[in-house]
Amino acid sequence: MAERPTLVDPPIEDLLAKVDASRFTLVAVSSIRARQINEYYNGLGAGHGGVIPPQVTSLSNKSLSIAMEELFEGKLEYHRPTPEEIEAEREAAEAAAEARADAGLDLDAFTDALRDA
Repeated sequence: MAERPTLVDPPIEDLLAKVDASRFTLVAVSSIRARQINEYYNGLGAGHGGVIPPQVTSLSNKSLSIAMEELFEGKLEYHRPTPEEIEAEREAAEAAAEARADAGLDLDAFTDALRDA
């Protein structure tokens, strides 16, 4: 009979090596993927095609264990944004907010002009 894996298989040290020894990153990456796996299983038969199924064959039926096995086998990747990417994203969000505000002001002026006419 096959032995059921536990959270310590794959070993935590090996998992931490995959995420630059950051426990926070390990928790964040694996929990996000576990939610995606849950969404996949909950949506089976509903026609949702946007969620990727589990990428490993596992004896575990726990989505978090499957996510960690995917990370261990190199099937799960993550990207940590650089400070430059974060700044560019912030600037883009500010520009979008400013554009929405300008559009809102233009809409207000248009509405006022209609009322005055």
